[in-house]
Formats: sequence, C-alpha cells, structure tokens
Amino acid sequence: MPQGQPSVVPDDGLTTRQRRNRPLVFVHTGPGKGKSTAAFGLALRAWNQGWPIGVFQFVKSAKWKVGEENALKVLGASGEGGAVVWHKMGEGWSWVQRDAQLDNEQAAKEGWEQVKRDLAAETHRLYVLDEFAYPMHWGWIDVDEVIEVLRNRPGTQHVVITGRNAPQKLVEFADLVTEMTKVKHPMDAGQKGQKGIEW
Repeated sequence: MPQGQPSVVPDDGLTTRQRRNRPLVFVHTGPGKGKSTAAFGLALRAWNQGWPIGVFQFVKSAKWKVGEENALKVLGASGEGGAVVWHKMGEGWSWVQRDAQLDNEQAAKEGWEQVKRDLAAETHRLYVLDEFAYPMHWGWIDVDEVIEVLRNRPGTQHVVITGRNAPQKLVEFADLVTEMTKVKHPMDAGQKGQKGIEW
C-alpha cells in the first residue's frame, strides 16, 4: 500500500512515528450530502483496527433509524473488531431548526457532557459527533469550550464532527477539514430521500 508523503515536515521535535500517531480532530461540514456517511466510513476503519467507538448523534430523533447504526452495532457485537456504543440525543431533524427547540437544546447539552466524561475517561478511541456542528452554530454549546476540551483530551482519541455551518474557530482548530459542496441533488428535482441512500 503506498505511503503518503507530507509536503511539510514541521520543526516540532517529534519523530515521524510520533507525528503519524498523533490523535486528530476531523470536521466534515458544508451543504453537500455525505458528511455523516464519510464519518461512518471512518468508523468502519476504526472498527477494523479494534478501536472502541463512541457514536453521539446530536439533534436527530431517537426514532430516526440510520442504516449505519444497525451495521456498526452488529459489527461491534461480533467480537471481531472494536466495540461500538451508540447514543442519540434530540427529537428533531438536524437540518431544520424548529421553534420549540428547548428539549433538543437540553439533550444536546447532556450529550456534550457525556462526551466530556468519556473523553476524560478515555472510553473510546474514535468519537463520531454526528451533527454536532449544529448545537455550536445555534449557540447551544460553546465552541471555545469544545476546542479547549478537545485540545486537552488525554491519550490517542480521535474525534470527527459533522454538520453544516461548522464554526470558523472549530475549522481553524481541527486537523482535517472537509467541506462537502453540493453540485446536484435529486431533491432539487422534487425527489424525496429513499431507503438505502439517505438511511
């Protein structure tokens, strides 16, 4: 398998191996489809390496059954890769802010408190904070606190955050940022989401 070569080697006193194994913060943002899909693809790689995975779905309803949830839970219980723990917070759609968001806001805050506890305890090796950009964008969760917690997390815990409108401070802090841009989407032509594609 080919090894990527960095275009810059920083003068940080780290060896190549130390730098390679540094824990990362990923941000998947932008108006295009595929932010969560990419994060769950990363979770599959982590599972294959035997890493414990924590998925925290912010804002999406507990009734919303995404295909990745079932697949990752089955894989996590198989005993062949890493364990998978799945948390859901919120009652509404992540891409539509409703008038009555008090319950969602409280659920998001409680979810963030759980993430902080798990990071402090080094519970997982990969954290998927799905749609977590929204609570920060809406002002429910303080982005400065998120950055501080992530900056000071112990061990080798990787964190991927998804959602439109990721705060600029988070984008600047993250190690890897991908912006999904929409070129074309079936919904633009009046076609609703379908099983196996959207969930």
